[in-house]
Amino acid sequence: MRTKLLIASLFALTAAVVVGYPLAKGAGKGTAPVKAPAAVARMPGKPPRVEVVFVLDTTSSMTDLIDAAKENIWSIATTMAQADPAPDLRMGLVAFRDRGDAYVTRVVDLSSDLDSMYATLMDFEAVGGGDGPESVNEALHDAVHRISWSQDPTSYQVVFLVGDAPPHMDYPDDVKYPETIRAAVAKGIVVNTILAGNDTTTELEWQKIAELNQGEFFQVAQSGSAVAVETPFDADIAALSRALDDTRLFFGDGETQRQLARKEAATDKLHAAGSTASRAKRASFNASAAGHANAYGEHELVDAVANGRVDLGAIAKSDLPPALQGLGADERKQVVEEAGAKRAELTRRIAALAEQRRGYIDENVAARVGTAESLDQKLYDTVKAQAGAKGLRYEADAPAL
Repeated sequence: MRTKLLIASLFALTAAVVVGYPLAKGAGKGTAPVKAPAAVARMPGKPPRVEVVFVLDTTSSMTDLIDAAKENIWSIATTMAQADPAPDLRMGLVAFRDRGDAYVTRVVDLSSDLDSMYATLMDFEAVGGGDGPESVNEALHDAVHRISWSQDPTSYQVVFLVGDAPPHMDYPDDVKYPETIRAAVAKGIVVNTILAGNDTTTELEWQKIAELNQGEFFQVAQSGSAVAVETPFDADIAALSRALDDTRLFFGDGETQRQLARKEAATDKLHAAGSTASRAKRASFNASAAGHANAYGEHELVDAVANGRVDLGAIAKSDLPPALQGLGADERKQVVEEAGAKRAELTRRIAALAEQRRGYIDENVAARVGTAESLDQKLYDTVKAQAGAKGLRYEADAPAL
């Protein structure tokens, strides 16, 4: 058995950063940063809310990073899920290009349904650009004003701006980024910037944006500089994950069922088109406490009955899953119980294989790439030192691979 090391996305490097407020490191000299609001204590027993939005340049020069992002988005989620206490995790996306391209921005709102976000990410192809500045100002404005950020002052809300070209500062009808950053600070949103490549003009602007928000500036190679892993256990984990998804029985009124049908379509898409490694990583995330919402949500019957949230006999026939509507009460109960038993066995097997996967990575990969001087480790060390500001603790020695 051998491990295939892949050049992966910048996102795998920045995965852990979304759980602690980063600090600017002397960027943008002469520009006064805006003071962030003071932290507010979270109510006891309430899980921390983590809301992260990636603002991603999708022009042609970003092809390698976008392809790698599709491979590693579940590593990001798994790393965030390692926090204690487990967070209520929501992710969103703003893709951007420039005026004259097929689109200027496309917004995917924050959601705990990461399957649907991932299915959208899979559709993005890097096209256009190549002519200098991009519509960074509009993308940042959409990230701050068109995303459904929560009003919870204890939540950690963060934007990662990722690109390789500077903003157009010559569009007269644009809201320029200093104004947008002021609005972000007022909302409690931290903006971090990540430069792909080494364009010096972009570097200066990215540093200014980060400093204005007391955020962090990072720089990586154009293709990303992280190391991801494929293991001999991935295929079995992916197959079991597909079987586990097939145990889901969604219920609810007509509109709820339509929304859930879209979620099921997204899940089918990722199983059909996602790589084996990405599907194995998704299974690991779904097995975490933070991943429960993505796996099942609030309207999955087997989970809801097992946890006592609903009484199977009290659900209107029209709100039941179609497969159960023609059955009697006893038959419905039997189907739900059998699905629950099958799910428990599949979950046990996935957990066992996931543990073997982690051990394989620790033994064969992590020691080679997780050096103290690697960007991965430096980022994770920074997070561990800063995450306490939002009541999050990380005990692992390194981020998830």
